[in-house]
Amino acid sequence: MQRLYIATEKFDPSHGTSWDKYVEWSGLTRLAEVVSLDGMLCPTALGEIKDSYWPYIVNEDFMLNFFVDLEFLLSQLTDTSNLNILGVIRSPSADLRSFGWDQFTFMGYDLLDKNVDISALTNCGGFPDVFANEELSCVGLIDDFNRAVEIRELLHKTHPEERHADCDLWAVFRRQDN
Repeated sequence: MQRLYIATEKFDPSHGTSWDKYVEWSGLTRLAEVVSLDGMLCPTALGEIKDSYWPYIVNEDFMLNFFVDLEFLLSQLTDTSNLNILGVIRSPSADLRSFGWDQFTFMGYDLLDKNVDISALTNCGGFPDVFANEELSCVGLIDDFNRAVEIRELLHKTHPEERHADCDLWAVFRRQDN
């Protein structure tokens, strides 16, 4: 299990009208915030990949915003007050709710399309034949590992033509001092 890190912009009610429009469109009325790797809802804080990043990032298509070194990532950020510093694990094989990760709190599981840019949970308009909006936590994630695995499998089986339904499972942790 490789631990990866990313800094994303927060998306919550402080965004005013854009938050209100999102909640109305998505029907996710129970959300207090979106904590996700979805780049449309929670853009990465470091948009430009600098040459100096190469030794510290995942050198794989669609993964260039993920860092393998937390301290380096933090050194590139001037202000983290409006950011989520996330620790993530792609395709975990077991439940990580009680996984010990210093300075990070388990937030839930996200389902990201293969391009690692759209969450099937919070940015596809819902898949009511696969999961109910009420199954999502107050940050838009699935709390239960087995249910997240089941949703991932059902999405691909039920919606094979939908590219956002072909997902990877991600365990999402948030740095505690953010």
